[in-house]
Amino acid sequence: MKENYLSDKELETEGKTIKVMVELYCRDHHDCQSPPCAECCELIEYAIARIKQCPLKEQRTTCGKCEIHCYKPAMKKQIKEVMRYAGPRMLKAHPLLTAKHILKGMKKK
Repeated sequence: MKENYLSDKELETEGKTIKVMVELYCRDHHDCQSPPCAECCELIEYAIARIKQCPLKEQRTTCGKCEIHCYKPAMKKQIKEVMRYAGPRMLKAHPLLTAKHILKGMKKK
């Protein structure tokens, strides 16, 4: 089995969702010319690395429903803040990505 268990398309979609959410947050909370700022870029890279290394493999659902705590506490706090802010705004900004994310969240473990 491949080490990166997600298909390229799944990884691309999840990465794009994370990136869009962080950019929405960064645009409205950080004073930078073109989001994402360096701090937010680090968060995007970290989140995508966590997705790639997820031990649940094919049974993976959204991180919010996961019982495994693979994020460092500081990064977990940061991504939760981003998701609380960007989540409700995603439906208007990116309805298709939002629908895919919601459907994945409804997936049973």
